[in-house]
Amino acid sequence: MNNDRLTKLLESVAEGTTSIAGAVDQIKQLPYEDIDFAHIDHHRSLRKGFPEVIFGQGKTTRQIIGIIERMIAQEPIILVTRVEAHKAEKITPRYKNAMYDPDARMILVGQKKAPLEDSGEILVVSAGTSDIPVAKEAQLTAEAMGNRVETLFDVGVAGIHRLFAHRDQIQQAGVLIVVAGMEGALPSVVAGMVARPVIAVPTSIGYGASLGGLTALFAMLNSCSSNVAVVNIDNGFGAGYMAAIINRRE
Repeated sequence: MNNDRLTKLLESVAEGTTSIAGAVDQIKQLPYEDIDFAHIDHHRSLRKGFPEVIFGQGKTTRQIIGIIERMIAQEPIILVTRVEAHKAEKITPRYKNAMYDPDARMILVGQKKAPLEDSGEILVVSAGTSDIPVAKEAQLTAEAMGNRVETLFDVGVAGIHRLFAHRDQIQQAGVLIVVAGMEGALPSVVAGMVARPVIAVPTSIGYGASLGGLTALFAMLNSCSSNVAVVNIDNGFGAGYMAAIINRRE
């Protein structure tokens, strides 16, 4: 249940085209619905402007479908993150407007929000090709939330001339998401080039001493660039969501 849907419902009650009982039936599941294995937050769109996002990791195919079935009647778009391909193969055929991105491991059901005309552009930058899955998760999340998103992949510090070749594009972005593993240096470099917020995403990509992304995380947390904020390791979704909130124009 989002603001537009609730407004139209109340207007229809005022106009007499929907009965009070009918309206009550439509909103009776607010603020949440208990379906035994999940408590679905139908109120989240009203509070935050975007529906609850389903974290697919650890959930069975049946559980994911069960949550989607209860949300789809109330929400124009549903995101499911961290979904294995074999689960997606059973889920997406059930819905008319469903797609699965194997790189991001995300399912999108419904229509993406249209970008606002006066909103800035979000630029997602990855240090290496191996960081693309996390970068794609950020990209698809921000796009689903109604943002114009561009990507710039494989421009890490090992060949920093590749990054500088895109200086104009980098400086024109309203918000930047920079994804890097290994030593995690790229966000600091990018942040030093712009007067915009940079959301740094450490990835678990790297050799043994990268410690599953901890080395990149610590490097980003200790960035000397003052316009860097850091999300958790491999948390492309969190970066995309935060960038969308920063980019929002009310």
